[in-house]
Amino acid sequence: MGALHLIGGEKGGVGKSVVARLVAQYLIDRNQPFVGYDSDRSHATFARFYRDFAAPVAFDDYLSADRIAEALIGDPTRHAVVDLAAQSLRSVQQWVVDSALTEVLAEAGLHLTCWHVMDDSKDSLITLHALLTAFGPTVRYVIVLNHGRGSSFMEVAVSPELAQAKALGAIVLTLPKLHETSMHKIDTVDASFWAAINRNTAGDVPLGLLERHRVRVWLKSFATELDKVFAPA
Repeated sequence: MGALHLIGGEKGGVGKSVVARLVAQYLIDRNQPFVGYDSDRSHATFARFYRDFAAPVAFDDYLSADRIAEALIGDPTRHAVVDLAAQSLRSVQQWVVDSALTEVLAEAGLHLTCWHVMDDSKDSLITLHALLTAFGPTVRYVIVLNHGRGSSFMEVAVSPELAQAKALGAIVLTLPKLHETSMHKIDTVDASFWAAINRNTAGDVPLGLLERHRVRVWLKSFATELDKVFAPA
């Protein structure tokens, strides 16, 4: 069965859109059906890189947000991946509560998963606490420690916020760092990660042989982490 995946972190610049892109590529590579949505009106990064899969959505417009649940309930075998804009927790929570969304999804055999993408700052712990307070035990949680946005997660590892998340059953994933030059080259041409590692005649991503190999290694490493969410043992 599918699920609704809200990929957030509340802060800007923690890598929410990168994680949404990685999840999308993971599902594409495994032929798992999904629909994508991008709520970032200023950048629309997810929709830019995976334009064939992601459509815009606005959580302050309930008719717009309702399309996500309707798409899932119409085909409960697929996933919905939503790249949340920064500072969107309040509007998302209001939509979920007003719509009794967790109950509606549960009736269709679906569940709501809230992803929290983190750097190693105190702000990411504060926003994690806000997320856990907002939804408590009513949703599933995935915590992503983004090493591309932080050099040390020791304080996060021993924090009461992470302990609280784990007590609620959170899955904790580690996203390794990709060399900044390679990521910049991919982003410059608005390429999917598939395009980044596969040469093609039209719109080729300007990565060298070893750069492509490093991207493959990076994708494979995080795919193993994503197995914990989508293909648990």
